[in-house]
Amino acid sequence: MKIFIDSADLEEIKSACSWGIIDGATTNPSLIKKAVDARGGTITMKDYIAEILETVPGPVSLEVIALQATNMMDQARMLYKTFSPHGDVAIKIPINTCMEDGMNLFDGLKAIKQLSEENIPVNTTLIMTPEQALLAAKAGAAYVSPFMGRIDDYIRTNLGLKRGVDYPKGDYYESAHVQRIVAKQIVERISRENSVSQLYRSKDMRELLAEGHDNGVYSGLDLVKRILQIYRTYDYNVQVIAASIRNTRQVRELAELGVHIATIPFSVLKDMIQHYKTMEGLRSFTADIVPAYEKLFE
Repeated sequence: MKIFIDSADLEEIKSACSWGIIDGATTNPSLIKKAVDARGGTITMKDYIAEILETVPGPVSLEVIALQATNMMDQARMLYKTFSPHGDVAIKIPINTCMEDGMNLFDGLKAIKQLSEENIPVNTTLIMTPEQALLAAKAGAAYVSPFMGRIDDYIRTNLGLKRGVDYPKGDYYESAHVQRIVAKQIVERISRENSVSQLYRSKDMRELLAEGHDNGVYSGLDLVKRILQIYRTYDYNVQVIAASIRNTRQVRELAELGVHIATIPFSVLKDMIQHYKTMEGLRSFTADIVPAYEKLFE
């Protein structure tokens, strides 16, 4: 599994790259603006992005800001032409730019299709369903970025839970536990009704069957799993970048799934290297060093 850093903070990026484990980076306009503003005008946006690309040993995703296909393509060509001399550029295009009824649903796909034909690698962002990932692959995307944490939050919201109240942002979502609770309730409901037709028509049963998932997707990890299954079934040459990662357990489970890439925030990368027993063991080994052994290193 390749590891990207999900950050536009140059100091974070440089630090993580110095560890020797970074294969690429993902950014977005908000993060880049925040990082540039923090430097108090001592560097231009163009120079800052160029420095990121020159630091990262692999693809760096840069995102367009337009919502219409033609404008997105123009912006993508500009970004690619401007920054490719500095490194490996991928262009982030939203799978769907519709923010309200009446807007175009398919402009993202149109842009992905055209840019891929021009050999500009596209990272399709804001993927929330396997169906969206399938369409992005059909359009020619080089990468797709399913947002794990946002799907976990969405499912928990539908269960009546509030982030920051019922669980912290970095909390691992125990989807299997939720599924067991729902299954138990279904069994109890079935035990009270012998008629299959009554159960099938029951509004309460339909509502119960809809609990704990988003159209059959049970977690962010499950979203990634289903996308990988579709791509492997049809041999799509698209790399999955698991995004919106909140904790180290998600990273481990992604590696177990065989995802191509995980783009990981700096804070989660630091958590991955730490464990209390490792520190305890190091203290113990250090305390046990005898003078004769220490003398070997003089």
